[in-house]
Amino acid sequence: MLLAQRLVDQALADPAAEVAARLAALDHDDWRGRTVAVGLGSRGIDRIALVAATVVDWLRARGASPFIMPAMGSHGGGTAAGQTELLASYGITEERLGVPIRADMQTEPIGTTESGMPVHVSRVALAADAVLLVNRVKPHTDFSSATVGSGLRKMCAIGLGKVQGAAASHLAASRIGHERVIVEVARVVTARLPRLCGIALLEDGSHRLARVAVLRGEAFEAEEPALFDLAWQWMPALPFRDVDVLIVDEIGKDISGAGMDTNIIGRGVDLLPMANRRSQIRAIYARSLTPASHGNAVGIGLADIVSSTLVSQMDPAISYTNALSAMTPATVRVSIHFPSDEACLRAALRVAGVEPEAARILRIRSTLHLAQIVASEAYAGALDARRDLRLLVPPAPWTLAPDGNFDPATDLLAGTPAA
Repeated sequence: MLLAQRLVDQALADPAAEVAARLAALDHDDWRGRTVAVGLGSRGIDRIALVAATVVDWLRARGASPFIMPAMGSHGGGTAAGQTELLASYGITEERLGVPIRADMQTEPIGTTESGMPVHVSRVALAADAVLLVNRVKPHTDFSSATVGSGLRKMCAIGLGKVQGAAASHLAASRIGHERVIVEVARVVTARLPRLCGIALLEDGSHRLARVAVLRGEAFEAEEPALFDLAWQWMPALPFRDVDVLIVDEIGKDISGAGMDTNIIGRGVDLLPMANRRSQIRAIYARSLTPASHGNAVGIGLADIVSSTLVSQMDPAISYTNALSAMTPATVRVSIHFPSDEACLRAALRVAGVEPEAARILRIRSTLHLAQIVASEAYAGALDARRDLRLLVPPAPWTLAPDGNFDPATDLLAGTPAA
């Protein structure tokens, strides 16, 4: 059966107008003749190309000379070409925005943290007259915190540090924890980087741009936690606590830093803020890798069973570079895999220890897309008490094509909206 789940709906009617309106907070600054590095990351943020274009146009209208700077640590294989290609997959190119992309990977040390960790920052960022970071504020997938996760401070610590800074931060995090590293490194960066500002983006429960905030660098630490708390409140979850098998159609770096959001699947991170909403999943079957991930299959190791298709889509060099930088080798270990959905699903049921007829199975497009979910008939009896769920397609036998894969003609997720 196909279910519609009611999620937090706060989507902006006109994202470009909202970005421009929030940038008015910087109107009194003198931008004339200034070179401005607009830092962008590797996540598939909703409307990110539109946001980038709006920022560039706003800066040019005030006499500045903006350019795009990848601020994504070791992603894209840790190369300038790879990071430029990642941005292009989101529609961010020199041709579309009319400004250069400066993806140089060189860094310079700018100081040390309170814990004695050396801080590295992009040489391109240091050479600019101003830096304007753009990033989504969202709970992280590698650690749990009530005040900091992915966002502007994480981009200061990891994104601006390129490969060298990202590796140093993750190494320090193995000793003192991610939260402390991000907070301490961001303090050094915001104190030393000239004219640093940031645009914090929040998405609603359906992965749609819902809030824009413009902060000055010195305000990151004081003001980002409130946005982070709101991101926790808006975060979606699977609709049922007990799940025998979760089928995930797509994983990828554009979906989550961990390929699948660990805050949704409940694996790989202490999830105290999500404890009352977290599902208990016995087996996970992951089917494919998003094209926008460009072969980075970090997260494949979080699944118990994967398709042979997903394995073939994995670029080992790119995946290993990211996993080694983040010091998370388990996330790129290749799980048991089979060539068909039928074989993979049978294996997942075996891992879960349940019979097919009574199995509680959920299938999602990705951990970013939880508005529509396929559920097995075992959940039918729970629907009457759930005002947040609506039955779109009643229970029916699952059918497979002759090759053992889900049949496109009867696939309940085929043609459903991505959000």
